[in-house]
Amino acid sequence: MHCPSVPSPHCLSAAGSSKPVVRGAKMMINSTTAFHSLPLFVSLSLQDQHGARRQRSQEADKPHRRKREKTYSCDECGKSFTRPESLKRHQLIHSGVKAHSCELCGKSFTQSAYLKTHQLIHSGVKAYSCELCGKSFTLTQTLKQHQLIHSGVKGYSCELCGKSFNRAGSLKTHQLIHSGVKAYSCELCEKSFTHAESLKTHQLIHSGVKAYSCELCGQSFTQAGSLKAHQHVHSGVKPYTCDECGKSFTQVGSLKRHQLIHSAVKAYSCDFCGQAFHRPESLKRHQLIHSGVKKYSCELCGKSFTLYQNFKRHQLIHSGVKEYSCDLCGKSFTHAGSLKTHQLIHSGVKAYSCELCGKSFTQAGSLKTHQLIHSTVKAYSCDQCDKAFTQSIHLQRHQPKTT
Repeated sequence: MHCPSVPSPHCLSAAGSSKPVVRGAKMMINSTTAFHSLPLFVSLSLQDQHGARRQRSQEADKPHRRKREKTYSCDECGKSFTRPESLKRHQLIHSGVKAHSCELCGKSFTQSAYLKTHQLIHSGVKAYSCELCGKSFTLTQTLKQHQLIHSGVKGYSCELCGKSFNRAGSLKTHQLIHSGVKAYSCELCEKSFTHAESLKTHQLIHSGVKAYSCELCGQSFTQAGSLKAHQHVHSGVKPYTCDECGKSFTQVGSLKRHQLIHSAVKAYSCDFCGQAFHRPESLKRHQLIHSGVKKYSCELCGKSFTLYQNFKRHQLIHSGVKEYSCDLCGKSFTHAGSLKTHQLIHSGVKAYSCELCGKSFTQAGSLKTHQLIHSTVKAYSCDQCDKAFTQSIHLQRHQPKTT
């Protein structure tokens, strides 16, 4: 092949130079230094051609970049992805197939990458530490989530109870409580839970294994967290104080539960009587009353109770100990609550009034008992003469007469 004295772009070949190699209209240019080894006008010409081609390539890439939108959508949940392979990986979640299992604990995952991340937990290595509190984590994303706690920012609030959270995921988990759906049931006692992790924690109770013991009193616990919470009792320190009433608590969880009382929000209502409660556990205890089951019986007098705590309080009556005395009249009581209720009598304030007859009472319980008179419902019947009464105390007064 004969080349003219002035090389043209189509005449540059491997003969004598390994830098620019041009075949036909397509140039293979390794670096800009190749241009400087050529005559000036050739170098400038090639640079112009290369620059124009690069500009055309960038222009051609723009529609391609615009196509990198999330055009692949999941039919199950509507989540979108930029690539079809990402969609396929995501769809494994909905398939329920978890082909990758951990050999140490048996936990299964839809993707091998998730299994590898999980296996770091068993390694015991916690390479990511919080600079504020020193707590260490296995995964960097776990550290980032933890650091939100120190920020004090709780941008996710529950519309039903007002409780706030650092993360959107925590809010979603919390909202399941209000849904009333408890999809996770214990096979041994049939107790149901909203979250799977709550079920796992509960199942430790049935194992009978209490590996965490208190060195001060010997009490054992199934979980390390329960032991830590218990140890606050011995310290006597109550670092968590309610801003509303000044009451102090040993645990932050106890303070949060207490604060619901001041919120005036009672999101948990009884389907039988309509009574509302601040906490779901309070509703559960109340619902036992409607069940009619009283499995706690006093061996001394035979009286039965629905709730264990009521049974315990009752047993104090038989002890004869009344350590709570009224400063005004000297009357003594077994329980501190009974003393507080009694002291309302001396205040003279009767804040609870009957809408039907206008009679007023110092206690809400006394008003409720009184309202039974107007209801005409006589739920307490005498076994001897079938006479019925609106209140149990009236039945008790009647029964000595019939015996």
